[in-house]
Amino acid sequence: MSSMNTVGRPTTPNAVESKPATLTGGRGLLQNEHLIFESDGWGKTGVDLPEPKTDGSDLGDLVRRDPIGLPGLSEPETMRHYVRLSQKNHAIDLAIYPLGSCTMKHNPRLNEKMARLPGFSDIHPLQPVSTVQGALELMDTLAHWLTTLTGMPAVALSPKAGAHGELCGLMAIRAAHEASGEHEKRRKVLVPTSAHGTNPATAAFVGYTVVEVAQTEDGRVDVADLASKLGDDVAAIMVTNPNTCGLFERDILEISRLTHEAGAYFYCDGANFNAIVGRVRPGDLGVDAMHINLHKTFSTPHGGGGPGAGPVVLSEALAPFAPAPWVVSGEDGFRLVEFAEDEAEQAFGRLCAFQGQMGMYVRALSYMMSHGSDGLRQVAEDAVLNANYIKARLSDLMSAAFPEGPCMHEALFDDEWLKGTDVTTLDFAKAMIDEGFHPMTMYFPLVVHGAMLIEPTETESKQELDRFIEAMRALATAAKAGDVDRFKGAPFHAPLRRLDETRAARSPVLRWTAPEGSNIAAE
Repeated sequence: MSSMNTVGRPTTPNAVESKPATLTGGRGLLQNEHLIFESDGWGKTGVDLPEPKTDGSDLGDLVRRDPIGLPGLSEPETMRHYVRLSQKNHAIDLAIYPLGSCTMKHNPRLNEKMARLPGFSDIHPLQPVSTVQGALELMDTLAHWLTTLTGMPAVALSPKAGAHGELCGLMAIRAAHEASGEHEKRRKVLVPTSAHGTNPATAAFVGYTVVEVAQTEDGRVDVADLASKLGDDVAAIMVTNPNTCGLFERDILEISRLTHEAGAYFYCDGANFNAIVGRVRPGDLGVDAMHINLHKTFSTPHGGGGPGAGPVVLSEALAPFAPAPWVVSGEDGFRLVEFAEDEAEQAFGRLCAFQGQMGMYVRALSYMMSHGSDGLRQVAEDAVLNANYIKARLSDLMSAAFPEGPCMHEALFDDEWLKGTDVTTLDFAKAMIDEGFHPMTMYFPLVVHGAMLIEPTETESKQELDRFIEAMRALATAAKAGDVDRFKGAPFHAPLRRLDETRAARSPVLRWTAPEGSNIAAE
C-alpha cells in the first residue's frame, strides 16, 4: 500500500530494499549508456566525405599508417549517446543547484538569443575596427554599467575568470608599487582564513608572500589581527565581501582605512557581488580593485558556455596600470587602446591575446538592461531573502554555523547537529542525490567543521525552495532517527554508486584502453 512522503511523492515501505536490479542496467526510461569507445560501430561513419584529390605524399613521414582508434557512430547513435549522457547530469535547467559560493543560477534565454545575433556571434578579433563598431560600443556600454554599479572609475574587461581577475588586480597593484619604487619592500599580501583558495594562490603566483589573517568567532575578519600585521612591507590585503561564510564584513570601512593608512591597496574578491549589487558600491567602501564574476552576478553560463569573464574594476590610484586593451570613443567612433600606444604607457601589459570573451559581454549586458537599476537591486534583495528563508526553515533541525543575525546570499551550516548519528556531511550529501537534488557545497569554507554551504540564488521560487527544504528536513529527521543505512549506502538511485573519491583523485584513469584480446585497434 502506497503512501505520500514529506515531499509529496508516493512511496512504499522499505522502498530501497524492495526494488530489484534491472537486467539491462537501465532504470525506467533512463538508458544505461557505455563509453563511446565501447560501442561496436568501429567500422562505420555517420558522414560521407569526398575522396581526397591528393594522395598525401607531400606529408612525408606524417602520413597515418594505422587506424586512428576512434569509434564510428551513425548520426542517430551519436545523438542518442550524448542525450543519454546529458540525462545523467544535474543541471540548473532541471532543479535547484544549491552549491554555495559557486552561484549556479538560471541563465535567461533572452541572453542566449542576444549572444547569437549576427555581429556578435560571428565576429573575429582581427577584423578591422571599422567593421566592429557595434561590438566595441557594447563593450563600452558594459564598462559603463560595471563602473556605475561599483562606483569605480575604470574597468578591465579582458580577464577570463575570477582567478584571472585576481591576477589582473594584483598585477596592477604590483605595477603601482613598482612605479612608486616600493615594490621591493612591499612583498606581503594579507589574506583572511575564510578566503577563496584562489586568493592566496594568486598572490603567491604573482610573487608575494601570503600572510593569514584570523577570523572572529562570528565569522568575520579579525580587525585587531589585521592591524597587527599591516606595515610598510604589505602590498595589499585580499578580502571577500560578502565573505565565504555568507556574511557582510561589518568592519569593512575600518579595514579599508587601516589598509590605506599602511600604504597598501585593498583588493576585494567580488565573487559574491550578487548579494549587494544595486545596494552597495564597493568604491564607496574604499576598494581599490575587485573582480566581478559575470556568471555569478550577471547570469552568464558557469562552465558549459565556453570561456568565462571576470572583469576587474579599479580605483583612481590603480586605473593608470590597467591592462590593455580598452575601448575609447571619439569623433571617428570607437577604437581600442593597445599596449604600445601612449595612452597605455603605464599599463602592466596584456592578460589575453585579444579583447576578452564577447559572448559573455553580450549576455551580461542583456541581463543588466532587461533588469534595469531597480531590477538589479531586487536581484540582491531576493538572493538574500531566499538564503535567509532556507536558514530560518532549517535551523531547528540543522545547526547554523553562525546563528546570530541574518546571512547574506548563502546559508552556512556545520555538522554539530550530526554528532552521535554516525552520519557525516558526505553521507548526507550522497543521500540528497537519491532525493533528486544536487548536494550543497561540502566542507567549505574550511574554517567551519563539516560545512554545508547552501546558495539558492534569487532565481528560485518559493515553491522550489519549499520542495528543497522539505527534502532536507526529511533527510535530517531520518539521520537523527538512526536510519544510518539510508546514508552510508547512498546514493542508491544514481547511475553510479558511491566511488572511492580519494583513489579517484589520486589515481584517475584518464585514458581508455581496449580490453585484452580485442581487435578494435586492428579495424
